[in-house]
Amino acid sequence: MDKKTPETVSINEHSKTTELEKNRSDPSGQRMTTGQGVPVEDTDNSLRVGARGPTLLEDFHFREKIMRFDHERIPERVVHARGSAAHGYFQVYESLAEYTKAKVFQDPSKKTPVFVRFSTVLGSRGSADTVRDVRGFAVKFYTEEGNWDLVGNNIPVFFIQDGIKFPDVVHAAKPEPHHEMPQAGTAHDSFWDFASLVPESAHMLMWAMSDRALPRSYRMMEGFGVHTFRLVNAKGVSHFVKFHWKPLLGVHSLVWDESQKLAGKDPDFHRRDLWEAIEKGDFPEYELGLQIIEEKEAEKLGIELLDSTKIIPEELVPVRRVGKLVLNRNPTNFFAETEQVAFCTSHVVPGIDFTDDPLLQARNFSYLDTQLTRLGGPNFTEIPINRPIAPVHNFHQDGFHRQTIDQGRVNYFPNSLGGGCPFMASAQQGGYRHFPEKVTGEKARQRAESFQDHFSQASLFFRSMSKPEREHIIMAFQFELAKVEREEVRKRVIEEILVKIDAELATEVAQGLGVPVPVMTAVKGKIEKAAETLGIPRLDKSPALSQENQKKDSIKTRKIGVLVADGFDAADLQSTRTAIEQAGAQMVLISRRLGSVKASDGQSVKVDKTALTTGSFEYDAVFVPGGAPSVAVLKKDGDSVHFIQEAYRHCKPIGVTKDAAELLKEGGISTPALGVVVGDAGGQDFSTKFIAAIAQHRFWARHDKDLISG
Repeated sequence: MDKKTPETVSINEHSKTTELEKNRSDPSGQRMTTGQGVPVEDTDNSLRVGARGPTLLEDFHFREKIMRFDHERIPERVVHARGSAAHGYFQVYESLAEYTKAKVFQDPSKKTPVFVRFSTVLGSRGSADTVRDVRGFAVKFYTEEGNWDLVGNNIPVFFIQDGIKFPDVVHAAKPEPHHEMPQAGTAHDSFWDFASLVPESAHMLMWAMSDRALPRSYRMMEGFGVHTFRLVNAKGVSHFVKFHWKPLLGVHSLVWDESQKLAGKDPDFHRRDLWEAIEKGDFPEYELGLQIIEEKEAEKLGIELLDSTKIIPEELVPVRRVGKLVLNRNPTNFFAETEQVAFCTSHVVPGIDFTDDPLLQARNFSYLDTQLTRLGGPNFTEIPINRPIAPVHNFHQDGFHRQTIDQGRVNYFPNSLGGGCPFMASAQQGGYRHFPEKVTGEKARQRAESFQDHFSQASLFFRSMSKPEREHIIMAFQFELAKVEREEVRKRVIEEILVKIDAELATEVAQGLGVPVPVMTAVKGKIEKAAETLGIPRLDKSPALSQENQKKDSIKTRKIGVLVADGFDAADLQSTRTAIEQAGAQMVLISRRLGSVKASDGQSVKVDKTALTTGSFEYDAVFVPGGAPSVAVLKKDGDSVHFIQEAYRHCKPIGVTKDAAELLKEGGISTPALGVVVGDAGGQDFSTKFIAAIAQHRFWARHDKDLISG
């Protein structure tokens, strides 16, 4: 082989799809066979002695069929077991050669194929999507230099600083071992016992108790690389970097009551939302943002970049948006793709390198190690969804599920019998070269003093929230801790964690739990003085942390539930539907029964859902068209009245036209009210006002919402 011309591959958006095609099987028009290709005559009856006799061991089709069924399941992930995924592409806006030599960041005309998996962390594969939890946001880039896995979450920090404690935090958060309860939640003694004894978890607790732990959809949540990584350019110059994914639809959340009801009514809510959006052509889009820090400037920030319980506030280092991620194809087989995909933080390409973050260092070992058990051995990289598009040549050999058929007599290096191939690649030829960071110090189990500030950013997070967001955090702590049976654990969370974060938070949570509130002035003073000693910058607020400041100028892909019965006003529905669909949203017709309902003009209109199978919590807004016969029926229907009341209590936009306003009165809702649009659908401004209300997402200032039944 010519050592100066290494094998290369051309990459485009569809490269991975094309590469997967040879592994797809379409049974259309084909006869059934065994796994060895032998045609099957009968798959309904096993081979036996007589019509009622024993089954014969020689029935190879029966044995193969049962054996395959018995082994259909593989061990689920220890964490992130419940997931959904999609194919797509990433495209950089302009060359980032100044910062990195990674080819994925060089050519704005190139679309690099990706596979993205979203997930919850704690629950089993059969748990609900909408539990209060961190969400995984893992992206596999199939680049021409090999696979790069950016394995992150929708929360930018984590519970622990050192990966040696990862088994502890997960064991504490998972169902308790003596009775295997509760599933997919942290509202129990063992988790809060752990958290109350590990002050470094304080910042993450604030995020986990916030609305960020209840995303409206995977399409409307941020993603973060969590750790500080390195970007290295062709000259060997390194910059620190934090990775962010910014959804173009904005960041929006459910409320806790909705999340609980969705877990019962539609436990697949997020999975279904992602699948249906892609099938409809409403492709989820995110921009990749980078916080880039020069090494010489890093110390001036006063923030330990190797501490995964810390963020770099965007007000100190702005996020530069450098490219777009588009998810445009659903998997064709959940197991083969979504379940078998294997992400490893150690999968990087030239131009992207690690830092000494102790949590990242542990993940680099752990992720590779876990795939060996879950996917049956070292050849998991040869599973089609994991296989890189870039050429693979090495002397890895044999083992479970080996698919590559190696040729020749050489399986070692160096060699002469194989012409010295495969040969080493220099840095100029694309060989990966680790950044030559200088490392000195004694071997010891210790952490730097710069890791000791556990509360300043937790306090910053709470101060940065809007009033409704702070209320939600307080109620989340009250809910979780009220589920804790041991009073000493509840008190310890307040006395050792919440008091050191914020006085309002500690007071409100304590009062809700009937726990005495300790004196906080001296405690808070000590915390602030310690942070000052460590050189931690004092920010009053970070507006970027609050969802109140997120994008609210579009209703694209929103769902509006429409309540109808026979006799609804056809013109009301048609004019509003036209405006809503032109704005990029969709209407879902809901009635007491499936089939169709008859409009005022005599036309039959298909019903999409029945009140039996849905609720207001599945929709971003509610619309009720006029029509006296329809309104009369809805007013007498408890489910329809509850539907409106629940939407109002959850602070959602509501639009009603003409005599449909009577349904509001039936539900005890007085008008005018924030986010409630009442008017004539045929008028010029009804649809405009209703669309503007939907774009706002929620109207938290409804002071009477708690007086309405929900």
